[in-house]
Amino acid sequence: MTSLQFQNDLDRLTEVLPDKVRKHITYEKMDDVIEIVLDIGRTPEIRHAGGKIEYLGDEFVTEDDINYITSRIQEFTSDNRSGIPGTLHRISAIRNRQGKIIGLTCRIGRVVTGTIACIKDICMMNKSILFLGRPGVGKTTKLREISRLVADELGKRVVIVDTSNEIAGDGDTPHPAIGHARRMQVTQPEFQKDIMIEAVENHTPEVIVVDEIGTEAEAQAARTIAERGVMLIATAHGNSLENLIKNPTLSDLVGGIQSVTLGDDEAKRRASQKTVLEREKQPTFDVVIEILDRNTLAVYKNTAEAVDYILRGWPIRPEIRKVDKTYDTEVTAQDNHEPTISDIPKEINKLEQKIQPEHNTDSLKFSFSRQKYVEEVKGIKKIYLYAVSRTIVEKVIERLDLNAEITRNLEDADIVIAHKNFIKGGAKVLSTANDYRLQIFYVKTNSMAQIQKVLKEALQITEASETLCGYYDDAERALDEAKAAINKILAGAEHVELTPQNQHIRKLQHELVEQHNLSSKSVGEGSNRHLRIVGGKDFNN
Repeated sequence: MTSLQFQNDLDRLTEVLPDKVRKHITYEKMDDVIEIVLDIGRTPEIRHAGGKIEYLGDEFVTEDDINYITSRIQEFTSDNRSGIPGTLHRISAIRNRQGKIIGLTCRIGRVVTGTIACIKDICMMNKSILFLGRPGVGKTTKLREISRLVADELGKRVVIVDTSNEIAGDGDTPHPAIGHARRMQVTQPEFQKDIMIEAVENHTPEVIVVDEIGTEAEAQAARTIAERGVMLIATAHGNSLENLIKNPTLSDLVGGIQSVTLGDDEAKRRASQKTVLEREKQPTFDVVIEILDRNTLAVYKNTAEAVDYILRGWPIRPEIRKVDKTYDTEVTAQDNHEPTISDIPKEINKLEQKIQPEHNTDSLKFSFSRQKYVEEVKGIKKIYLYAVSRTIVEKVIERLDLNAEITRNLEDADIVIAHKNFIKGGAKVLSTANDYRLQIFYVKTNSMAQIQKVLKEALQITEASETLCGYYDDAERALDEAKAAINKILAGAEHVELTPQNQHIRKLQHELVEQHNLSSKSVGEGSNRHLRIVGGKDFNN
């Protein structure tokens, strides 16, 4: 939305506010404002996206102020919502027990473009998508932009079922932000399911957009729509896919769950109890996207597979996408493309990639091959440490020449390495890591060997890399030799000379010697250069 358009829309809102509130509002302070709150007997508030609250003046809101606003807007619907025609602003009422309005929440509506750039390829795959996330993270904003994208750029017939007029604004003419998509208004929230079915039966849409599926009847209506071959874009109550699975009202959106009794052999093969939970049917939505925050999305590209993994207790990681990054599109013209002989090797390769070997439950560790979900594997892995020696981790990264670095910001991390003895004390950190769907690896001790082992597991370094393993073995042998020499010095030897090593390994040996308060010096030339370890700091003695 241009700043001029936003200013014009904001003017429409400020026009209905009392003078004592309006005079404190400037466009400069409204850039990140979510809502304006007015409660009788309290000072008016402006609430910013970051959680900051700003008070407008020092005068309290009165009953006359509330009446001033309500007399200038449309009547409230049964869900206590109203709006300003031609804008995306929403005004919601709080009533007392007698039905009198005692508070108003003026939600600032704005068109934000670019919020779906990172999932544009998914939106163009003709698959049904379900968005999850807490209130205020931008679910409706993304629905609005997807509606315009699919209607204008893909030329599909899009119908928006707009229950609270939040997607396309108030008034008979929908807001230009939805492009050429059509909008069906819903008189009362309880009729949303009926309008969803009516839209399919009467208006032949290719895509239906619904905000806030919240009841079992609406979930059933969504399944009916999907079974008719219509692409469905919707949001639902719930912060994560796991929460949705546990919600008996809405679990049908992702296939529902049922209790199944296994035979003895099958239970033994799975290494599980005889009574387990399994997915009941095919999910209504092909793709589930969790909105972690305004700039971070967690994408489950295969809902059925993701639900199966979660129900079996297998760790699964979604693909993390950032709003400010672009991703390679997966959209091709395959619908109109007849395969040729030259395409056969590519198609075989695609099929081979889809075939997954059966996994033994004994090997289901956090290094599980779910890395196909991780988008940022190719880049530098960022590691967050909890109660783990930063110095040792840095040395291991340097020694093994790993494509990784340590970060102090949990939000930027790709993986977390934590000390097992501090799990209880780090509950909040680890809980936050789980919220961000980060893999957590545990070390038993802060020893070099233990940290090396866990880092190799976390970064999926296998013994197949002969060069790395060869270097790793050389460095280990050289350090073992240095340890033996240090013990000799501590036992009374004047000095000990080590076997020749390259510069990088000699540096590691020097550091090990310094840790024991001894001195070392590189001697010799060329390929014969090596360390001499002595008991004192003065080499001239």
